[in-house]
Amino acid sequence: MNTSPTPGRSPIPGSPATPAPAPGLAASDGRSSGSVPSGGAGPELFTPPLPVPPVAGLCTFNQAIQPGMAVEECVAWLKRLHTLFRDLHLILVGRITSEPCFELKTAFSLHAWLCAEQATALRNRVSELREPPLGLDLPPEPGLAWALDELRAAPGTALFCTALYGTVLPTLRQSLVSYCAVSQPLADAPSLRLVRHTLLDLDDMLDFGRRLLLGWEQLAPPPCDPFLASTWTGELQQALSASGLLAGTHRPPGADPSPDSTIASQPSLPAHRFSQTPWQFDPLPRRDARFRDPYNGGVNPEAFLYDPAFLPRDKTLMLFYKRLREIDVPEMMASILVESRDKPWEFLHAMTRQLWDEARHSLMGQVGFVALGIDWTQIPVNFTWSLNLNTQLNAQERHAVLFFIEQGLMPRTGKRFEWEVAQQSGVPLAATFQDFDWADEVLHAQIGRKWYVTDFPDLNHALAYGDRCWSRVMSHWREYLDQGLTQHHNWWPDVYRQACQVWNTPPDPGTLAFRENYSQLRADLKEISSSD
Repeated sequence: MNTSPTPGRSPIPGSPATPAPAPGLAASDGRSSGSVPSGGAGPELFTPPLPVPPVAGLCTFNQAIQPGMAVEECVAWLKRLHTLFRDLHLILVGRITSEPCFELKTAFSLHAWLCAEQATALRNRVSELREPPLGLDLPPEPGLAWALDELRAAPGTALFCTALYGTVLPTLRQSLVSYCAVSQPLADAPSLRLVRHTLLDLDDMLDFGRRLLLGWEQLAPPPCDPFLASTWTGELQQALSASGLLAGTHRPPGADPSPDSTIASQPSLPAHRFSQTPWQFDPLPRRDARFRDPYNGGVNPEAFLYDPAFLPRDKTLMLFYKRLREIDVPEMMASILVESRDKPWEFLHAMTRQLWDEARHSLMGQVGFVALGIDWTQIPVNFTWSLNLNTQLNAQERHAVLFFIEQGLMPRTGKRFEWEVAQQSGVPLAATFQDFDWADEVLHAQIGRKWYVTDFPDLNHALAYGDRCWSRVMSHWREYLDQGLTQHHNWWPDVYRQACQVWNTPPDPGTLAFRENYSQLRADLKEISSSD
């Protein structure tokens, strides 16, 4: 395989150094192309009237004359990259619901979306490279399949993150850099642009992982067995290398470069360690110890928000709470994606964007309380919406409820109303967050119209089905109380008093006395089912 230098207008960190100029061609300094082999045209034909970088700034002439890879080789390599991003996307999604740590729930949501974005870009590029049928939804070849199965089945968060951020993603980065080093910088310029942009997102993921693992190194005892982690990640590295991900270096000259070809010299794979038992999705949402009283339904923020008796400034507290509580949407949406993985990729991509948006909204709520100096962990962040939907409805029914709620946010009394409240509140951060939250929800309603409504005769039938599905969900409000899982404590007065101290204003007695809960009303203020 050719080893031409890294192309591009700026070096890629970790890429091979640029070699000496080819014989008969001087390195370009941006003003002249240098000499040519004897018998060729004179250098004056290469010299522009003004100093201008050659080859549209993509590379030097020395780089441009290297033959690089053929289309078939490029496609095979891009397909391997696509397979890894595609499957990492669903592996991350499958971890969100049962991951207790809020910071990891939201990071997995972001990284799943970034993987989906890169998989989509790679799919589009492969489709441009004379490749019908694309074969992009085929299972991975043995080495990659082994590594992905093991990563998916990794027991515990610490071992999973050690492998993902310490082994799999660095190997993926090395493959991307190697692709830049050997692909033809002019002929394959569209692919190289894609790879450079992919590296930007991947480096953000790796920076998160580096900081995460560095922090864990300071813990005593370590969060996972160091010997087990070292042995297992070594096996992962062996399998990834065997897959041909790293520049196809294990493929002998003249071998079929397609991802599903049989390579006689391919190294043997380790025995399955964790994936001997097939991975099963866990639909039960989990929260860490900071999320106290998760069954608490003692405060109905929608009832407060829509009551004209209360001030817009005070309503921002309920807006921040509603945003923070939205972590239950990724917990529920992850179950839809995992159980719908056979649907078209475009569906998975769009829904993953929505999943990340909802995680981002939850982070907005967290940041809103941090800005006020209020300890958000003292507020019970209820998880029964994701718990009940994940355990009482199937994937289509959950999507129906999601769309019904999203569509209900489109009228003037929905997201526009929340934005207007934030605008009137005198809290600029709340106004910014609600502005973007509104924009996101418009997008989500469009996603639902494209991927949910089309299963029904018309929009009205789709909405009616979503309403019926939500009405079937048992709230268990009284049951949670009787079982001692919660006392449905009214946390509002304590939070409101703290905010008033920050605002340097005395609490309003009427606002302090608010006590509406979820015993009879759901979030859209309609009566809900109960198990009584």
